[in-house]
Amino acid sequence: MKTEQTLTKNQALVLGALNGAAGPLSAYDILDRLRGDGFRAPLQVYRALEKLVEQRLVHRLESLNAFVACAHPHDHHDHHHGVIAFAICETCGQVTEFHDHTIEHQLKQWQAATQFKAEKTTIEIRGACKNCA
Repeated sequence: MKTEQTLTKNQALVLGALNGAAGPLSAYDILDRLRGDGFRAPLQVYRALEKLVEQRLVHRLESLNAFVACAHPHDHHDHHHGVIAFAICETCGQVTEFHDHTIEHQLKQWQAATQFKAEKTTIEIRGACKNCA
């Protein structure tokens, strides 16, 4: 697995932008933040994001069409997260990443019972965070 030291310059810049963001960023938000660093085209951002997602250093939030840096990039052996869940506050935009072993176990039981082979499982829960509720 690549560490932040072995990322390409563009990957490191994109990851840095996401790590420094208060909330999720679209590819165009990232492009706007990195124009001063030589980014000129969305393709530069998308290529870096694609590799960062493959390396599981960044997650794509499907419902927002946006990206966040992984909250726990080094917590699991071989960087395996299993089922990843995100709580997304629709008021302030805060995103909290979490992993729940009970949910993961229940999904694995269902997959075994139905013989469904999941390629990717991401749960997005939208609502209001504690501060906005």
